[in-house]
Amino acid sequence: MKKRIESFEEFWPFYVRQHSRKLTRQFHFVGTTLAVGCAAAGLLSRSRALLLAAPVAGYGPAWFSHFFVEKNRPATFSYPAWSLAADFIMWGKMLAGTMDDEVAAVLEVERVASVESSVRPNMATDGTLN
Repeated sequence: MKKRIESFEEFWPFYVRQHSRKLTRQFHFVGTTLAVGCAAAGLLSRSRALLLAAPVAGYGPAWFSHFFVEKNRPATFSYPAWSLAADFIMWGKMLAGTMDDEVAAVLEVERVASVESSVRPNMATDGTLN
């Protein structure tokens, strides 16, 4: 069983790995934009229907991308609040043009950690050389 993530700082790299494919991030961007638009229009027009449509507009494209593009389980199922916050951070980074670099950096850290964990040290726990 996997260890539960305890902080947003720990959650962010997990979230980024869950969105490693650019198409997944693009679906999220569209969904988040639609959700914000529905929520804003709903508040301005006092339309309950638009307010109720906001989560569907946001999560529909996002979940589609997880199931059919990324082929993983949406982080929203386990970490709903952090996932929502991360969606907006990713949305902002995509607007700024920095999200692709963020993904590359997180995946590189993961790659280096994987290589380092596969390297076997030459010294045994009793201090003798292997």
